[in-house]
Amino acid sequence: MVGTAEAGVVAPEWFGRAIAELPEHREVDVAGGVVHLRCWGRAGTAGVVLVHGGSAHSGWWDHIAPLLAGTHRVVALDLSGHGDSAVRSRYPIEGWADEVMAAAEAGGIAGRPYVIGHSMGGRVSAVAAARHRESLAGLVVIDSPFQEPSEESIVGQLLRRPTTYPTRDEICGRFRTVPGQAVLLPYVARHVAEESVRDTGAGWGWKFDPEMLRKRLEDGRIPPLGSLRAVDASVLYIRCERGLVTRERALEIASLFGRPATVVELAEAGHHPMMDQPLALVATLRTVLAEWDSRVGPE
Repeated sequence: MVGTAEAGVVAPEWFGRAIAELPEHREVDVAGGVVHLRCWGRAGTAGVVLVHGGSAHSGWWDHIAPLLAGTHRVVALDLSGHGDSAVRSRYPIEGWADEVMAAAEAGGIAGRPYVIGHSMGGRVSAVAAARHRESLAGLVVIDSPFQEPSEESIVGQLLRRPTTYPTRDEICGRFRTVPGQAVLLPYVARHVAEESVRDTGAGWGWKFDPEMLRKRLEDGRIPPLGSLRAVDASVLYIRCERGLVTRERALEIASLFGRPATVVELAEAGHHPMMDQPLALVATLRTVLAEWDSRVGPE
């Protein structure tokens, strides 16, 4: 069971302002499947692509993206099989990486984008940086362990069956992060939950392909991550203090890239920092983007 902040907490003013900045919705066809985008900020300028984690979607960034859009075009995509994007027969990570780069172009980013990925999205973003090494301006990875789930975990997940619920309120009330964490800001969790569901006609369900894990497997496992030595962009690795990655593992991950990543720690943050430490996350992202912008100047 995931704990939340006190139920009576009122959403702060900054959150209300951010959510009020509604995104522009776009779509792009990638390898025969529609990929849905949310976009903020001025099109035709330097920008950022935000990549969500497994079974999540672009709406997880709704309160983060507007706080970055004063200086950058911000594009958040639903990877295929997630949110409002197409369902596919297979989900190779290379295909998701290509969707990230297609989102940057279709979303109106000028020049080489910065790519920011959380959890599984960090893994996808790293593959995009290796696969499209000349096309990224910088890479931020947020608390991604870069490790495949155990065989036991895979078997357990494959045995689960999708469930629908009779009302929107009931399914939203069952929203939980995976893995769970000690604190979820209730106003953030409620907004994300409401963006995570759809009416299937036979009840309310979650907006991700329930067969996704099976469609990612090859010979019963998720294919291991290939070499990241080709990544030539600057890399920041954000380790969440109460997340999944130890300090030692973060340093190991940093060494995987062609240029070792800089590692910073987000204090008091769980694995999903947009859910418990959103302003600290925004401050960290603003800082690194400003630093990288100052090195290269406008494109």
